[in-house]
Amino acid sequence: MKNTRIFALLALLLAFVFSTATMAQDQKPKASPPATATGKVGDATVTINYSSPSVKGRTIWGELVPYGQVWRSGANEATTITFDKPVMVEGKPLAAGTYSFYTIPAEDKWTVIFNKTAKQWGTQYDEKQDALRVTVTPMKAPTMNERLKYDVNSNGLLLSWENMAVPVKITTAKK
Repeated sequence: MKNTRIFALLALLLAFVFSTATMAQDQKPKASPPATATGKVGDATVTINYSSPSVKGRTIWGELVPYGQVWRSGANEATTITFDKPVMVEGKPLAAGTYSFYTIPAEDKWTVIFNKTAKQWGTQYDEKQDALRVTVTPMKAPTMNERLKYDVNSNGLLLSWENMAVPVKITTAKK
């Protein structure tokens, strides 16, 4: 009987230690925490779900994110963008739906990609699944952004990170 009590007490103590350690791990800030940007473009609601990495003193453009290569435009899972209505992106039509969002950065022009496979790890990109590709012009950001962020406004979306801002013009599709 005494051994059973000691065993039960040890089991409870171990369970407490493991659950406390697990809770402490869950409370640690993530290196690239999830974030959401949402807003209206005309009468369309645009929602972007992404993971937001930090600069951490690194050179982002041309080094951490190489020029001329497909980038998941965030961290972890692929960034997704949802349109509740059909839209025009840089003057080209795109159906309502959820897409993974990729880019191909370059110093003077970026290719912005809306891919039909929304739920995927960020590096599983398949060009055959592209719904739309457009070209945009990046610009110097007015302020340094330590964390990658997206904004949705009446002109479309804006990707900002480090000293770079990448506007993508979105309008409501004509009926």
